[in-house]
Amino acid sequence: MDNRESGWQWFETPLATTDKGGTAEIEKNFARCFSGPDGDSVLAHLRAMTIDRAMGPDAADSALRHLEGQRHLVVQITAMITRGRNRLQ
Repeated sequence: MDNRESGWQWFETPLATTDKGGTAEIEKNFARCFSGPDGDSVLAHLRAMTIDRAMGPDAADSALRHLEGQRHLVVQITAMITRGRNRLQ
């Protein structure tokens, strides 16, 4: 079975950016978007829903995987904000 049959072909495709500026510009956009008290509030909410959340020992495997995916996204957002802030300085 090759990657087309397994459903993992997206994994080998480079991540596309939504603008012509590339990754550096997207990181700056994240930094600007999440600056100020509103951005801090949203990030705190995302962290509370994901990173600061613990599942019990009876949690289903699928629920654990879903939560880990959410955590990964919050970590990615936070990293992009940090890199964007460094680029804006």
